[in-house]
Amino acid sequence: MNAQRKPSCRACAASLVHTFVDLGSTPLANSFVTAEQLGEPEPGYPLHARVCAECMLVQLDEVVPPDQIFSDYAYFSSYSDSWVAHAGRFAHMATERFGLGPESMVVEVGSNDGYLLRHFVGAGVNVLGLDPAANVAATAQASGVPTKVCFFGRETAEKLRAEGLVADLVVGNNVVAHVPDLNDFVSGFASILSSDGVLSLEFPHILRLLEGVQFDTIYHEHFSYFSLLSLERVLAEHGLRIFDVQELPTHGGSLRVLACLAQSSRGELASVAGLRAQESAAGLDRLETYQGFADKVELSRQSLRHFLDAARLEGRSVVAYGAAAKGNTLLNTVPVGVDDIAYVVDRSPEKQGRFLPGSHLPIRSPDHVRLTKPDFLLVLPWNLVHEIADQMCDVREWGCRFAVPIPTLEILE
Repeated sequence: MNAQRKPSCRACAASLVHTFVDLGSTPLANSFVTAEQLGEPEPGYPLHARVCAECMLVQLDEVVPPDQIFSDYAYFSSYSDSWVAHAGRFAHMATERFGLGPESMVVEVGSNDGYLLRHFVGAGVNVLGLDPAANVAATAQASGVPTKVCFFGRETAEKLRAEGLVADLVVGNNVVAHVPDLNDFVSGFASILSSDGVLSLEFPHILRLLEGVQFDTIYHEHFSYFSLLSLERVLAEHGLRIFDVQELPTHGGSLRVLACLAQSSRGELASVAGLRAQESAAGLDRLETYQGFADKVELSRQSLRHFLDAARLEGRSVVAYGAAAKGNTLLNTVPVGVDDIAYVVDRSPEKQGRFLPGSHLPIRSPDHVRLTKPDFLLVLPWNLVHEIADQMCDVREWGCRFAVPIPTLEILE
C-alpha cells in the first residue's frame, strides 16, 4: 500500500479506516546491525496495524518492499529444536494420511533452511523448496533439499506447472502472513496443486493474539493476521476450500488449515464448522472485538517498563534470551536499551556478534550467561519458554530467574 494512497484491504480492497494498534516507527525486526553500522543512521518504518471492516483481516500498511526484508534473512528454522520436531510430526502425518510416496511431489513455499522438507526426503518423497532468501536456501541445498530462490505467486506457479511440476502437497508454514500481494500469492497455490492435492497452511491465530495481547508478533514482515474467517474468504476467491483445521500450540497459538481445490472430492470435516462457531462466539466477525486492543498493549508495555526500572533501582542485572523478531518489536516499542538489558543471547551463529535493531543490544552466545551470572533472564521468544528454560536450567544454580514479558511481565518460580 503506497503511503500516498488511501490504504485498502489487501484481501478484498475495501478502504481501511479502522486502527487495530499503532506501534509507531521501528526498524525492521530482522535487520540486525553490525559493529561497523552502529554509528550510521538506522531507518525506521511505520508499524500501523488496521482491521478491515468488510472481511475482518488485520493487516499492516505495506511500507517496506519484500525484497528488503527477505532476500538476506537472519532466521534459520533449524535452531529451534521444538520447531524441527513439530515439522517431523507433520511430515509423518502427511505422508501417512495423504499416501505420499516415491511418485509424489511435496512443495514448500518459504522452505527456509530445509527444516521440514528434509523429513520428506528421508521418507523417499520428492520435494522442492521455494524461498526468496539465498543465504538460507543455500543451507537447505547443502543438506540435500532441492531449493529454488524465488518469491512465490501466480507467475512462479504457472512456470513450474509448465515445466511439468504438479504438487500433491503444498506447505506454507508461517508464510501466508508474509506476503503483501495476498491474492497473487493464493492464486499460485491453486495453479500448482494437482486435482486432488492438499494445501497445508500454518499461521498464528488472531484469536490467540487478541486473547494473549501478543502485540510483539506484529512486525513489518507480517503483513496479515488471520482468522479462519478471513482466510477462508481469500481462499474461496481463488477456487480453494478448507476441509480440515487444527488448533496448534506453536507461536503462542496457531491454526493448521488443510485446503483443496473447490472441485475436489474431499469432504469438509466437523473441525471447520466447530472453529467457525468458536470464532463467531469470540466476536471475530464483529469490528468492535478488535477495538480496545491498543489499551491492552499499553498495559503490557508498562509492565515490562516497571520491571526493568525496579531491577535497575535494586541493582539487579537483566539479560535477554532470543534475538527474535517478536522481541525486537517489544524492545523498540517499550522502548528498551543497554541501560536496561546488558545483552541478548541466541543460539544462531548468524546473529552472534551483531546487535539488535533499534535497541542495539549486543548478541552473544548462550554460554556468555554463565560468565556474567545475571539475576534475570528475560525470554523474548516466550512461546519457547519451556524449551529455553530446559536448555538453560543451570542458571538457577546462582539464583537467576526466568521472566516472561507477554501478556504482562511474569517471573517464573
